Amino acid sequence: MGRGKVELKRIENSSSRQVTFSKRRTGLLKKAFELSILCDAEVALLIFSSTGKSYQFASHEMDRTIAKYRNEVGLPDTTNRGCRTMEFWRTEIHELKRSADDLEAQLRHLSGEDLSKLSMRELKQLERQLRTGIERVRSKKLRELQDDDQNVSFLSFGGTSCS
Repeated sequence: MGRGKVELKRIENSSSRQVTFSKRRTGLLKKAFELSILCDAEVALLIFSSTGKSYQFASHEMDRTIAKYRNEVGLPDTTNRGCRTMEFWRTEIHELKRSADDLEAQLRHLSGEDLSKLSMRELKQLERQLRTGIERVRSKKLRELQDDDQNVSFLSFGGTSCS
């Protein structure tokens, strides 16, 4: 009696998904180990969970195996770890500066400044965003006013408030 086929789709129940991840991760790591021993293969396995936690197996030194892989597929050599780290942080800083500049420009546009740089399409999009924001503010304000009115009428009839 064999196992039935499993439909490959995301498991919706988070606890079932976590149990399945844990079991299959363990099985995959075991298979990688067995492959490296039985076939004298150089194996490196990296797994990142949905929460960002990492799991790894390497039959040899992980960095060496990754360098070998990068060389095999023609990616640039990054054996100089200090240089690679500096390059990473330069790129990261550049991206963050650009992101901050974009957010500051958006904020200026939302407050009605620097509009001369925007095209007609961008102006229409900004107007839609502002209308949506105004509708949300009004809706929240009305809910607050209705809640206040209900609390006042409840208290005026001799009720006690639990909040």
